[in-house]
Amino acid sequence: MKATIKQVSEKTGLSTYVLRYYEKEGLLPHVGRSESGIRLYSEADLEWLGLICCLKKTGMSIKQIRDFVELCSQGSSTLDQRRELLVEHKENVELKIQELYKYLEKIDCKIECLARERAC
Repeated sequence: MKATIKQVSEKTGLSTYVLRYYEKEGLLPHVGRSESGIRLYSEADLEWLGLICCLKKTGMSIKQIRDFVELCSQGSSTLDQRRELLVEHKENVELKIQELYKYLEKIDCKIECLARERAC
């Protein structure tokens, strides 16, 4: 299956501008083109885009994602480096989650105090 940029935009909720930007930044290096130059996204491109969105939404920078893409393009010799990069990112995400849980507890406490109509 091949999808146009408009179809991918509708499917993912990402604007065509963002999709072009990701391609320009080297995050989607293998998007094919039709004979007339129209971008045609493969299933592999869509899966890769899903990973990019996951990494971005969990706080990985465009530069870090670009570095990961570059390592992928170098083949299996970079498996350990890619794994290390993802393990480090996972640890950062876990720290952010812990921090958010602390804030959530504070909010819950405030809600409880207000429900009891006590000054907090």
